[in-house]
Amino acid sequence: MKRKLAVLLAIPAAVAAVAIPTVADSADGSGQTVLEFDVMAGVIEPFTGTDHPIRGVPGGGLPWDITRGRGLLRGDGLLKVGVNGLVLARRAPVPADLQGKNPVPQFRGAVNCLTPDSPDTGVTVMTAPVPASAAGDAFIKERLDLPADCIAPIVMVTSPDGAWFASTGH
Repeated sequence: MKRKLAVLLAIPAAVAAVAIPTVADSADGSGQTVLEFDVMAGVIEPFTGTDHPIRGVPGGGLPWDITRGRGLLRGDGLLKVGVNGLVLARRAPVPADLQGKNPVPQFRGAVNCLTPDSPDTGVTVMTAPVPASAAGDAFIKERLDLPADCIAPIVMVTSPDGAWFASTGH
């Protein structure tokens, strides 16, 4: 019973963390969590490539699968993202010899924020590249200089050149 109660009490806190209207509202140095997530979605068709970017960020050239993606974004700009099994999809159109593998040696974290100056595609801020294993495992931790008005942030894991492989918003 105590465990169920603890889970029920935690739900409003998680919802409140997502409901904060802008990152700037919590950028008072307290490091308040603005976005916390336990799931990410891999890029799928038609979002692969440049034809249908999400907020101006193109998708990876082929579909990707992800076993687990979790992390958080704080008001002070700290981004933490852990991914496991971020690999090319195990289906066509991925060539059979690449299915279920990560051919990219580094990933980057990206945060896209809608802003008053860019209300349609937003502004994307990226981390430095981090090592990624052949199994698609990586950990990203970096403090980013986010726009003052960061509305509706989306977190992505990208290639070194910025094409997204996994995103929040599943």
